[in-house]
Amino acid sequence: MPTSTTLQDRQDIADLMTGWIHRDQGRWDRLRELFHPDARIEITWFEGAASDFVDASARMSTTGLRTKHLITPPAVTFSADGTRAVGETNAVIVVENDSLGLGCNGHNRFIDRIERRDGVWRIADRKSVYDFATFTFPTGTAEIDPEVVAGYPREYAALAYLLDRSGFPVQRTFATQGSELESVIVKSAFAWLGEQPPA
Repeated sequence: MPTSTTLQDRQDIADLMTGWIHRDQGRWDRLRELFHPDARIEITWFEGAASDFVDASARMSTTGLRTKHLITPPAVTFSADGTRAVGETNAVIVVENDSLGLGCNGHNRFIDRIERRDGVWRIADRKSVYDFATFTFPTGTAEIDPEVVAGYPREYAALAYLLDRSGFPVQRTFATQGSELESVIVKSAFAWLGEQPPA
């Protein structure tokens, strides 16, 4: 670790990652504080400015779709000057739509570019890599169209299907574990950092 970073820096970044709880709890101002004003985010159902993502999440919360995120501590690599970092964080996305009688558990990793500006660490860019997902059936009444499910990469097919049925379509292919898209995301993030990606 560079001498210009401290354990406090690592704790501050870990707090940004676990701060995702504010999304699940509808604390929109607190969620907005995790990001720099010009930050961007790319996940299955949203791509664009992080500030717009917060607004879109608030709108999502008024629908029948409920989400919960279980977040692990991040693996963090710092730039040589200690002003930038790349974080990789495991998460479990628990989603339910009671009106559909359908839910899913999705496992992903957030790849974050994190920057210290004016002494404060915040997320500058967030992308997600999807590892695998499975359906759950909270009421046992759901019917699934297997042909639609098969149209998505299997690593997030259950999540994409549920999002689409809930009015939040997944409109392109996203990175999955071991994919070329994952490699591009990781290499680009570490190039931004000025470091070599992990072997």
